[in-house]
Amino acid sequence: MAYENILYDVKESVATVTFNRPEVLNALNTETMEEFSDAVGRVRDDNDIRVLVLTGAGERAFVAGADIRV
Repeated sequence: MAYENILYDVKESVATVTFNRPEVLNALNTETMEEFSDAVGRVRDDNDIRVLVLTGAGERAFVAGADIRV
């Protein structure tokens, strides 16, 4: 799955998922949740990953909650 709303990276047994919608304070819409679910599945299925770090792009918010504009 190609990601448009999150960034996914793995380095040295650490996976990082970055919610990447800073223009709406990383609010969660359906597409973002589907991408996040896929990324968590990838982490679950990779026995080499020991840590999952969740972070948000931008400086104002980690995740603002549900995107109710949609």
